[in-house]
Amino acid sequence: MENQIGKRALVDRALHTEYFSTGWMAFEFLVGFISGLKAGSILLIAFGLDSFLEIISGSTLIWRLRKQAAGASAEEIALAEKRSSRIVGAVLLLLAGYVTVVSLINLFSHQAADTSYSGMAIAIASVILMPILTIRKRHLGKQLHSDALVEDGMCNITCAYMAATVLVGALLTFLFNWWWA
Repeated sequence: MENQIGKRALVDRALHTEYFSTGWMAFEFLVGFISGLKAGSILLIAFGLDSFLEIISGSTLIWRLRKQAAGASAEEIALAEKRSSRIVGAVLLLLAGYVTVVSLINLFSHQAADTSYSGMAIAIASVILMPILTIRKRHLGKQLHSDALVEDGMCNITCAYMAATVLVGALLTFLFNWWWA
C-alpha cells in the first residue's frame, strides 16, 4: 500500500511537470513564432515551431501519465508507454531534421533578421528553464520506468540548444552584423 502511495505521488509529480512544461511550450511557441514573423527570422520561427512539436510530445506524455494515474492496468500503461515513446521519438527526429533544414536555408539564403528583444528574452528563459525540466523528467522517468518521459526530457534539452543557437545568432547579428552566425 505504501509503495502504491509513493508511486502515485511520482505520477502526480510527473503530471504536474508535464502540465507546466506543455504550458510553457505553448507560451514559447506564441512568443517565438510571432517574434520570428515580426523580425523576419526563420530561426526564431523555427524555434517557435520546435515548441509546437514539444506541445505534441508533452500532450502525449500527459495522456500516458493520466492513464497510470487513473489506475489503468499494467498492459494498458505498457501500450500507452510504447505509443508515447514512438511519438516522442518521432518528434525528436522531426526536430533534428527541421533544425538542419532551417540552418541550411538561413546559410544559403543569407537571411539576416531584425533584432527581436522578445525573441531574445524567450531564448534566455528557455536556456535556463529547459535543462531544469530535462533533469526533472529524466529523474521521474527513471523512477517510473518511463522511457517516453526520459525521451521527452531530451526534447527539452533540444529546445535549450535551439534557444542558445537563437540567442547566439541574434547577439552576433545585432553586435557584429554576422548574419551567417
